[in-house]
Amino acid sequence: MSVIGYIRISSDKQNTEHQKYEIEKFCKSNNLNIDKWIVETISSRQPLHKRKLGELLDTLCDGDILIAAEISRLGRSLLEVMRILECCLGKNCQVWTIKENYRLGNDIQSKVMAFAFGLSAEIERNLISQRTKASLDNIRARGKKLGRPLSAQSKKLKLSRNAKQIRHLLSIGTPKAKIARILNVQTITLRRFINRAM
Repeated sequence: MSVIGYIRISSDKQNTEHQKYEIEKFCKSNNLNIDKWIVETISSRQPLHKRKLGELLDTLCDGDILIAAEISRLGRSLLEVMRILECCLGKNCQVWTIKENYRLGNDIQSKVMAFAFGLSAEIERNLISQRTKASLDNIRARGKKLGRPLSAQSKKLKLSRNAKQIRHLLSIGTPKAKIARILNVQTITLRRFINRAM
């Protein structure tokens, strides 16, 4: 069994000392020794696999305890925190936080807590989905078009309008790269047009 202290700050302007002090003080009062420290300066918006915490989750063993000053240090959103807790509980590891006084392990109380987190995460997902749909409906109601910009389509139309000129330039041996420059399109766009339409 290992006890791991996890500290995360978002920028170099912040200080890790306060979190470290809180964890050390907590461990001293609970007769625990920190076996390993994970300290990182990274935004919680970064994907988990780019964070040291992501690497740590891969190496956790049965019975390990992960201690953080507060649960928000683990992840920014409830969904991400849920994924982290699910990973830890699946490996029979515990997650302890000092501020909220969570002791999440493989007991029934932790499972109830994880269920509550999961339910909250599902509600959050549904709310995000509803807000996204409402926003898209609002955009459509104002007459705006959704989806990919028409730039690629407009280039095809430009090439279609100039098909006669393209045929002529090709017939006199003008290189495709030069034709593309004349028409102000990428050479690959011109090649595709020639292959499909000529």
